Amino acid sequence: MPTTDNQDQSGERSVGIVETKLFTFPSLTLDNGETIKPLEIAYETYGKLSPNKDNAILVCHALSGDAHAAGYHEGDKKPGYWDNYIGPGKAIDTNLFFVISSNVIGGCKGSSGPLSKNGKTGKPYQSSFPFVSIADMVNAQEKLVSHFGIEILFAVAGGSMGGMQALQWSVSYPDRVKNCIIMASTSEHSAQQIAFNEVGRQAILADPNYLKGEYSFEHRPAKGLALARMVGHITYLSDELMREKFGRKPPKGNIQSTDFAVGSYLIYQGESFVDRFDANSYIYVTKALDHFSLGTGRELTAALSVVKCRFLVVAYTSDWLYPPYQSLEIVKSLEVNAIPVSFVELNNPAGHDSFLLPNPEQESIIRDFLLSSWEEIG
Repeated sequence: MPTTDNQDQSGERSVGIVETKLFTFPSLTLDNGETIKPLEIAYETYGKLSPNKDNAILVCHALSGDAHAAGYHEGDKKPGYWDNYIGPGKAIDTNLFFVISSNVIGGCKGSSGPLSKNGKTGKPYQSSFPFVSIADMVNAQEKLVSHFGIEILFAVAGGSMGGMQALQWSVSYPDRVKNCIIMASTSEHSAQQIAFNEVGRQAILADPNYLKGEYSFEHRPAKGLALARMVGHITYLSDELMREKFGRKPPKGNIQSTDFAVGSYLIYQGESFVDRFDANSYIYVTKALDHFSLGTGRELTAALSVVKCRFLVVAYTSDWLYPPYQSLEIVKSLEVNAIPVSFVELNNPAGHDSFLLPNPEQESIIRDFLLSSWEEIG
């Protein structure tokens, strides 16, 4: 295995400069019978695939993420979204593991989605793109994994929507996953979780520029998408963190648009999100989240009866978007099926976003889980 010791722009260990690549497959038939043709997947890799191809870890991203999980793109000042945990000597150690990170289909960061060109019309699909499920996203990832000649993934890992993908992997391809890491996630959305996404979608639909999803890229439904992001972002933070960070402070500078610092922060988050995401993709991906369901209770236990891998399930006390009880439902169903599972509830005040933020305890938990299995086969 390689023993590189790359340094990033701040002097910390990193996978260094990386590039997003594109994998193309002739077609993918979706769960609903429709076909994406061709199938395109944007992806990045870190580390080196072993001769036996037994050291691959697939990392799955959350709603607004993409293939850029670690390292830096040329000229960027910020690294990939999970750079705290992927790299030489980090929790997902690229000196040991070959890491694959791909953009989900239905998204807008290079994989097949509403922005892709429809082969029949020569124009972007926009709102005519077919509905995709979490299972469809996983089936697309399977094509990419197989492209590398990998028969069994050493691990699949992800938080939030990424955790749903990881869980679906264990069900859809039980013989192809050795370990599964699920963080701040669930086996199905509750009515409250669906409600928050519905408000976001309705904000987009109500934007006069939406035009039934056939908007021009010069006149996008920016206001609706920004509002959707503002609503969503509230759920990513905890009450404790928001009180500590904002309190009831007024915003700095012009206060015509809002009376409070938290309002100014949310406006900034919404407006910056418009520059990097597509409104149709937001609708498609949130619908995939809401329709994902392996059930709860006996239904979930039956769904997980086919899985064969080890699990690490991580929840956060302050996460009110995906509260710990939803993670515990997964754990209990795995235990009923006698599936090896480790569960950790971290008392991190950052809320749902905790899985993305640097945390020595979390890093140790992920590293120990992976290494305990790696040593068994090493």
